[in-house]
Amino acid sequence: MTTSEARNEVRAERGTHPVSGGPIVQLPSEFGEFVAQAWTDLVTGAEHLAISSPLPPVDGKVPLVRLHSECLTGDVFGSYRCDCGEQLAYALEKINEEGGTLLYLRGQEGRGIGLANKIKAYALQEAGFDTVEANEHLGLPVDARRYNAAAQILAEMGLHDVRLLSNNPDKQNRLADAGVNVVEMVPTEVPSREQNIRYLQTKKDRMDHRLVLDAQTTEPVTALPAAGQGPFQHEQD
Repeated sequence: MTTSEARNEVRAERGTHPVSGGPIVQLPSEFGEFVAQAWTDLVTGAEHLAISSPLPPVDGKVPLVRLHSECLTGDVFGSYRCDCGEQLAYALEKINEEGGTLLYLRGQEGRGIGLANKIKAYALQEAGFDTVEANEHLGLPVDARRYNAAAQILAEMGLHDVRLLSNNPDKQNRLADAGVNVVEMVPTEVPSREQNIRYLQTKKDRMDHRLVLDAQTTEPVTALPAAGQGPFQHEQD
């Protein structure tokens, strides 16, 4: 599925994606004091989580919002193949400081291709494919994620105007198609590593992500690819 096809589907389904929210509970964490609410996508059955600052945005600003795609390897295991876990931490710190909400979107592993397929794509990347080529070689979409449920959750939370924490302009476009007004894109670029720099460059060059890269500092390498293999890559934002 191409980006334009996905956006056309979002437009066609606008206003027809029911979700159901659960109770709001306290969620103290290392990043600060938050409140959390689980949401169920009544079409797909996927369960998502909204993590919000309990305080209004500072200086009357439009609230920050991060749509964070589930990434087991990065978010849970701290994989250096991606920057997902670091982006998650950065977003929670910013939301704690300035106010807003992070939607943790489950079922979006590997830009929506699933965990098993993501590992297959990793194997192809280690053989020299970039992240776009790997998905295409597997006969999978470059980005299969959908944001109808996320847009409906934001609407039901009263978040019609947002400052989007993302480097990915496609998220802004998809939310706009679903009726959410993105008044500002707030960068979430974190320092790159040797293990993920090629992937990040691919995102910048082939997927139009707003990345600087040449101003980023590279972390020391703790594990190198085998001889003849390219740097590790990942497939999210």
